[in-house]
Amino acid sequence: QVQVVESGGGLVQSGGSLRLSCAASGSILRTYSHSMAWYRQAPGKQRELVAEISDMGTTNYAQSVKGRFTISRDNNKNTMYLQMNNLNPEDTARYYCNVFVLVMGKNWWGQGTQVTVSS
Repeated sequence: QVQVVESGGGLVQSGGSLRLSCAASGSILRTYSHSMAWYRQAPGKQRELVAEISDMGTTNYAQSVKGRFTISRDNNKNTMYLQMNNLNPEDTARYYCNVFVLVMGKNWWGQGTQVTVSS
């Protein structure tokens, strides 16, 4: 199967920056191309897409983070990153990594990493 582990969350002041990492492993990922994405979920709210990146590097961002967040990936390491700049309290949430293998129609989630932005 696939293991997904996020890291890099923490407490930061408004206007600050954080860099999240997502390490994915599993033989499936060495066989099939896969997209990766960051989602977030704040208390009392639905989980929402933050940014996604295809195996070829095509990216897509939620409107609320455009210009502030940058998603990237290192295919050699099967690791994805989310550089978050100019954070504000509305960015406070648990951030989850998702790995999606299209040909299998399957996706895997990590346990998430907490990001808290104080005003």
